[in-house]
Amino acid sequence: MESRSEVVTEPTTQTAHTLSGSAVGALALPMDVLSALRTACLVPVVVLDEAAQADDLATALVAGGLPIAEVAFRTVAALDSIRVMSARGDVIVGAGTVVTVAQVDQAVAAGARFVVSPGLSRDVVERCQENGVLVLPGAVTATEVQAALEGLTTVKFFPAHTSGGPAAIAALGAPFAGVSFVPTGGIGPKNLAEYLSLPMVAAVGGSWMVSRDLVKAGDFARIQRLTADAVAVAKTVLASRTQPTS
Repeated sequence: MESRSEVVTEPTTQTAHTLSGSAVGALALPMDVLSALRTACLVPVVVLDEAAQADDLATALVAGGLPIAEVAFRTVAALDSIRVMSARGDVIVGAGTVVTVAQVDQAVAAGARFVVSPGLSRDVVERCQENGVLVLPGAVTATEVQAALEGLTTVKFFPAHTSGGPAAIAALGAPFAGVSFVPTGGIGPKNLAEYLSLPMVAAVGGSWMVSRDLVKAGDFARIQRLTADAVAVAKTVLASRTQPTS
């Protein structure tokens, strides 16, 4: 039988800003959800092979101080996992790897509060807007960012590491003042602070704290610890970002 670690249910105090269960439940508009993502400044990207593990994973994230999850549309368990996590009421659940209008409809019906796409599809963006959910389309070039500006202010920068990393984001931020980025792909504990230190970065997406192997092994205690560690790094970086310069 597969061994499983128990989650320590007492929430960590190491968080950049706290998102309580009641605050999560009160988020009604796309801008409210975006504000919550900015507050947390971290978006765990989750791949679940079994929806039965969704609740335990959500518990680990909440206990680690990060009540957010982007569930990737990469397995047949994605929709049921979104349903399970969103039904809790204490987690902001989004759908990731969304590439079609049909997936948008399925995700919203399952309870997703935001939608993330690897690229920029006007059909996907418009369907999200029709459904009243936040959408973060992928954009890594000036042309893509400019195209996304039709009704949007925040984009996913993916794949971040192979698309130039923090230097590329900083370069794009110069001509596109007011645009925020959510870099994802190739980010982990070693370079997290470098991304979060950029003022145009709204949040950082990543799977290192919720890796597929850890979820499969049922090691939710380690997921909680890794989540708490990431939250602590975010807290430190954001504190330095908001310090007035002398």
